[in-house]
Amino acid sequence: MVKRIRDYGIRIGRLKTGEKNKITDVKGIKVGHVTLNHGNIKTGVTAILPHDGNLFKEKVIAASYVLNGFGKTIGTIQINELGTIETPIILTNTLSIGIAAEALIEYMLKNNKDIGYTTGTINPVVCECNDGFLNDIRGMHIKKEHIFEAINNACENFEEGAVGAGTGMSCFSLKGGIGSASRRFYIKDKEYIIGALVLSNFGVKEDFLLDGRKAGELIKKIDKRTESQKEKGSIIVILATDAPMSERQLKRLCKRGGAGIIRTGSYLGNGSGDIIIAFTTKNKINHYEQDGEISIKILNDNMIDIAFRGAVEAVEEAILNSLICAETTEGRDGNIRYSLKNYIEKII
Repeated sequence: MVKRIRDYGIRIGRLKTGEKNKITDVKGIKVGHVTLNHGNIKTGVTAILPHDGNLFKEKVIAASYVLNGFGKTIGTIQINELGTIETPIILTNTLSIGIAAEALIEYMLKNNKDIGYTTGTINPVVCECNDGFLNDIRGMHIKKEHIFEAINNACENFEEGAVGAGTGMSCFSLKGGIGSASRRFYIKDKEYIIGALVLSNFGVKEDFLLDGRKAGELIKKIDKRTESQKEKGSIIVILATDAPMSERQLKRLCKRGGAGIIRTGSYLGNGSGDIIIAFTTKNKINHYEQDGEISIKILNDNMIDIAFRGAVEAVEEAILNSLICAETTEGRDGNIRYSLKNYIEKII
């Protein structure tokens, strides 16, 4: 069994985790991967399904927030305008966003014969990070069938680390990738879950903080290899909750997710694309709604602080899980990213 950060005695924050301590603790959410890992090819696809139903017909309320916009994410313009997501969310490498969007559109058309004929078109959501240090990114190795397979592979107990879209990613000059975590929180004795999934590909080694420890500086003393010190990576954060929230509240949640990134040592450099998307499974919007008015519940803003705390804690721990679950990887042109596992026992 792959050891996660808690297996090393690291406990992030104060709130209790969900059962799996993953984004899929939010009921209905599933995550699927396709991993391409051979020779100079170190890349893949990760798909997040917000619920089991037809997402086009039952959209989830959502928001997004850009901490730093050095990124090529598709779909956030309509998310921010209409406040909904109507497709699975696809994560992949920077130069594969086109094929991913095309495949996602094809997938939605196959399952919704009305799109483009008797109703509107579709807003695919595709996010990316640049895995070019380890991956032959110019090879354009992601194909449509990989997106279909990732969606079809989606399940509750998914892998973390150097898998799926995270196969070739780097984080704090270590091996990064896919990580997840969740938190329980209570408002008026009612329990809610918030989960985070990250695609981590950011940070400078000596800036890395592990639960407040200056772990990056300690790693630099152990490993004296020289490397570029520019912050030019990216991170995609997906936040999900079963708490009833409006798109305004979800945007506020996104901003707190940024605090989770910063708690690991990032300063959001010029070349970093730091994008956060949040959605709730509680409030769904019917595409073919007939009523002139619809009713949705939202949290009391005066009691929402606990949800913000959950977002910060879940994002921070998800990043650490992306690091500790990833194996040392040698990729393109002999480039290597070492796993946090190589150092963890010496720095805690």
